[in-house]
Amino acid sequence: MRLKLGEMSEATVFNDDPAAQAKIFEDQGFEYLHIVDLNGAFEGKPVNAAAVEAILGAITMPAQLGGGIRDLKTIEMWLEKGIRRVILGTVAVRDPDLVRDACAKFPGRIAVGIDAKGGKVAVEGWAETSELTAIALARRFEDAGVAAIIYTDIERDGVLKGLNLPATAELARSVEIPVIASGGLASIDDIKALIQPEYAMLEGAISGRALYDGRIDPKEALRILRGA
Repeated sequence: MRLKLGEMSEATVFNDDPAAQAKIFEDQGFEYLHIVDLNGAFEGKPVNAAAVEAILGAITMPAQLGGGIRDLKTIEMWLEKGIRRVILGTVAVRDPDLVRDACAKFPGRIAVGIDAKGGKVAVEGWAETSELTAIALARRFEDAGVAAIIYTDIERDGVLKGLNLPATAELARSVEIPVIASGGLASIDDIKALIQPEYAMLEGAISGRALYDGRIDPKEALRILRGA
């Protein structure tokens, strides 16, 4: 399921079998799966555990998961179930010490999800916007051992406007933590942009809706990114 502009009322279901869809992505050649428990993000606790477990049972590639993860117990639970990397979003704003504690306890397994609207960080499943800038939040964790930052421009997410690469690159230049672009990836042009020198510092990009509705050919996209 994908949201549009972060609104649950604008959600679209593309496949009612998440595990089967995950296997399709793996068979297409993708090397890392990004999973979001959308209901969990809104409710502040895991909601779709059964679906996530089914996904993990269907694939061998690593997966990262975000949505409703607010404490060390939940982080540990997901890592024990086979999630390679847990993404902390709202809690990174509300309780930065938890991020630091989690990074210390699970080195290399914790990512921070920064969802922004107009450059300001959004929380609670994007239902609220804080006064904190994305760069300021990222800098809080510069020395924490965060494995990656997933930066999502909410105003582009799910509407296929194209990645906000200038803002993402600005964030990446502001911290040493690897940054992954998310929100709005719309076409092969976005993929081609990712390999340009000014964006080469980015760790990667997340695609959702554009893959589901066929706007991006997986084989072509992976060929471009791998320089084949």
